Amino acid sequence: MKISIVVKPNSKRPGVEKLPDGSLRVAVKSPPVDGKANEEVIEALARYFKVPKKNICIVHGAGGRKKWVEVG
Repeated sequence: MKISIVVKPNSKRPGVEKLPDGSLRVAVKSPPVDGKANEEVIEALARYFKVPKKNICIVHGAGGRKKWVEVG
């Protein structure tokens, strides 16, 4: 399944929140440097969906705040 997410880096309170439009907001502590925020996004989504990290893939938008991820 493909899901639209919005990433909020450098957040004091990390977590995953469902937005009214069906997308997810993922807040992470890491800065958007050297892919650290993307790694933390994958970890957070794996915990949220209760799947292994290898089942989460960033399909589009790895360099921006708005991303498409595939879970499965």
